[in-house]
Amino acid sequence: MSQVVFAARNRADSGSGHARRIRRAGRIPAVIYGHSGKALAIDLDALEFANGVKGISESTIVKINIDGKTHDAFVKDTQREITDGTILHVDFYEVESNTLLRARVSVHIQGNPIGVREGGILELPLHDVEVECLPGDLPERIVVDISDLKVNQSIHVRDLSLGQGVRLISGGDQVVALVKFAKAEEAAASEEEKASETAEAAKE
Repeated sequence: MSQVVFAARNRADSGSGHARRIRRAGRIPAVIYGHSGKALAIDLDALEFANGVKGISESTIVKINIDGKTHDAFVKDTQREITDGTILHVDFYEVESNTLLRARVSVHIQGNPIGVREGGILELPLHDVEVECLPGDLPERIVVDISDLKVNQSIHVRDLSLGQGVRLISGGDQVVALVKFAKAEEAAASEEEKASETAEAAKE
């Protein structure tokens, strides 16, 4: 996926009245927050942002072009109108190319597990992991193929392929995906075990 680029303008004025005028003009007020704590007020074309933000995740780095100067940043927060979902304000967090960052990367599951085809139940308790790396090494997503997963087997965070230069922050023992016996089968197995124990006790 090619990097998303937004064209923006510097915004000198502030206040709710000015923000309303920006929105009436088809633009969105926004702020870029940097490592030093400084904040840069900008505004963006509302339609361009709404279209560009559709396919990105929390770990996607976008480019913001302001009068020929570009900033690499995450989309950290979008404030929306409750009634119709219109975007009212955007917060960006700027990243520096030579500075390590920490981010949460979504985990995408693909494949139909063998264990599910044999009657098991698939559980996916984890949807993202935290990593540390340089911005250029940050994956947009981590794809996990679970096709070979059998009943009573699981995939843990430590099993994920993160790529060179990416360090895992989340605990490696956390379960990403597992296939369990169906409850009915578990109950039947439990009943068989009890019956076996009762028979053994009777023999004694």
